[in-house]
Order: sequence, then structure tokens, then C-alpha cells
Amino acid sequence: MSLRLSLRASRVAPSAVREILKVAEQPDVLSFAGGLPAPELFPVEAIARAHAEVLARDGRAALQYSTTEGFLPLRSWICAHLRGQGMDVDEDRTLITAGSQMGIELATRVLLDPGDRVAVESPSYLAALQVFGSHGAECVAVPADEQGMRVDDLERIHRRRPVRMVYLVPNFQNPTGTTLAAERRHALVRFASREGIAVIEDDPYGALRFDGEPAPALAALDASVVVRLGTFSKTLAPGLRVAWASGPKDIIRAMTVARQSIDLHSSTLAQRAVARLLEQFDYEAHVQTIRASYRARRDAMLASLQVHMPAGTRWTRPQGGMFVWVELPDGVSADELLPVALQQKVAFVPGSPFFAERPRHETLRLNFSNRPPELIDVGMARLGRVVTSRLLQPSPDYAAG
Repeated sequence: MSLRLSLRASRVAPSAVREILKVAEQPDVLSFAGGLPAPELFPVEAIARAHAEVLARDGRAALQYSTTEGFLPLRSWICAHLRGQGMDVDEDRTLITAGSQMGIELATRVLLDPGDRVAVESPSYLAALQVFGSHGAECVAVPADEQGMRVDDLERIHRRRPVRMVYLVPNFQNPTGTTLAAERRHALVRFASREGIAVIEDDPYGALRFDGEPAPALAALDASVVVRLGTFSKTLAPGLRVAWASGPKDIIRAMTVARQSIDLHSSTLAQRAVARLLEQFDYEAHVQTIRASYRARRDAMLASLQVHMPAGTRWTRPQGGMFVWVELPDGVSADELLPVALQQKVAFVPGSPFFAERPRHETLRLNFSNRPPELIDVGMARLGRVVTSRLLQPSPDYAAG
């Protein structure tokens, strides 16, 4: 006799990305599927020194239980860093989390009830959609274009039937790589403040800008309605699992209490080691190194797509981050293309799982940060051959549907 899953567990579908990675990360496959930073850029030696120094100086405290809010010197560094970007934040309004994903989970727990509506970009970050679905929330897709979420459409959707929360990745969005325009940021915050709607500003990629001038953070425009999520996963290393949430004091307090029912607190050792690292390490110079490397990889991918993809293919041109979003020619389904691509030793993520409503099967996401330029060109050549071959033999079912 099998045990019955809870209603919440039965609502959660497996991540399409994680399932693909099981196959795509084989050594002979050139994978552009995972949202992976470049491991050769991890500051391994500096991280090792920081851990060794913490253990030598404060080993017993570093291995002990700690506060749920997080290590105070680390929160202080984060707050100073955010204030330098125009945000009104302090330690009492900042919570250390085990990755930004935990921030999404905690914000959802304290801001949404089952049946509430959360507005998301179309397409949106897949793992956030998983969280919202697991809590019984209804995800409402808001149209987006090269300038990000269309706030005028969001307002029309809200007038028809109110939303309780807005979730978005404003900088170099996952999966599209697009950035929310400055005027839309102001419009979004005005709308949220007027209607009393919470905004989750998920910003894992904001430090990875290659081109253009940064737009103001949503939290810098109105801290009273914005919960902002940040992380060291894309600038130091994801394995540290050190991230943070900042926002209104009552919301951060509620998230802190909710955290206590999950895992009490983030790794004491990792928090102290990151704080020590930031004391002795030129963090900004390190981020500049990452930007330069990722800019070269983005440029290589855009150039290779231009050379290798058949006519009718379109793609975004991100100003930063880690992703390019591709729209295949009419009649080509990325879902059907993936098994063929894997046979040709190249992998991507089909775009359809990123849509809360009306999935577009002719889309896919490519990650450029995890491969050097020469391998990016090899991979795009393989992908281009696969797409071209598919155009010569279109899928009857998809073309008819």
C-alpha cells in the first residue's frame, strides 16, 4: 500500500531544467541548459583562506547554532552595499537566506494565501512558478517585451480581478535576458503602492551588467512595498548558499519566523567565511573580472547564432546576466527538438515550462556563462544544424496544432 502525498506535494511538478540536467550534463554533451556560473571564476583560494581563518580564530562559534536573521557583520556589509545603490535598508530589515530560492519561498509563505493571484512575467523564472503553485496561488501571466513586464497590461489585469503580489526579475531576466525599462519601474512601484500590492524584486544578476546604464532598483523607488532578493551565488559561488532578503520590517520579521520552521538559519560557517572574505577581498574587482568574461561569452553566443541559425530564428540581446532567449522559426517545437539535439551532443532548455499560461513551444533558453567562447561556437553550430534539419522535416502534429 502506497502512502498518500499531501495536496501541496501533489501540486508541485518537477523542474524541467533539473530533469534535463540529468541528461545534459554528461561529459560529451555541450550543455547550455543549466543557469550555471563559470566555475573557473570561483575565487576558490580566497574562499578557502576565509574558511581557514574563521575556523582558526572563531571555530567554535562558527560551528555553533546561530540566529535566524543571520550573522550581523555580514548583514551590515550587505546593507552598506545596498545603500550605495540608493536603497533605504538596515540590518533589522535584512534576512540571510540559503539562496534566493529560499527568499521566494519565505515571501510566498507570508504574503500569499491559497487562491491568491500572483502576477508574473510571461515567460517567468521556472522555480518561482513552482513555489507559487505549491502554495496554491494562481499565477497570472503579464505580457512582456524587450523592455520587460508591460505595466499597463498588469494594471488592466488587476482591474479585472485583483492580484495580491507581483514577482519579477527586473535585470537580465531569467529566462529571456531582458531588463525592465526605467519608466516601467517607476510605473510599477506607483501602481503597487497605490493598490497595496507586494512586489518581489528578485535580482540575482544585477551585478552582471555589461552594457548600458543601470536603472534604479525597485526597492530604491519605494521600500514600503518591495521585498528585494539578492545573492552571492552569481558573484562568489552558488555552493556557499548565502543570499539575502530585504524589505519592510514587518514582512522581514514574518519571513524570519517562517524560516524557523524550515531550517532555523543558514550555515554559520559559510556566513562567517563570506563576511571574512569581504573584509580582505577586492569584491568589486572580482565582479569586474566576471563581467569581462561573461561579456565575451555573450558576444560569442550572439555572433555564433548569427552565423549558424537558419532564417526566421530570433533571439534577445541581453545587456548582462547569463541567458539568451531564442524564438525558433514557425513550425519548430523546441520540446520536440531537444531529443534530437541531445543526440547531436548539444543541450538547451525548451521555453514552454517558463510560461504560467499559454506556453510557446517554439522558444528555448540558452546559458552562455558556463562555456568559453570557442565551445559556444561549436555548440551553436551543432544547434543550428539541428534546427535546419528540423525545418526540412517539420513536425506534422506541431505544425497542425
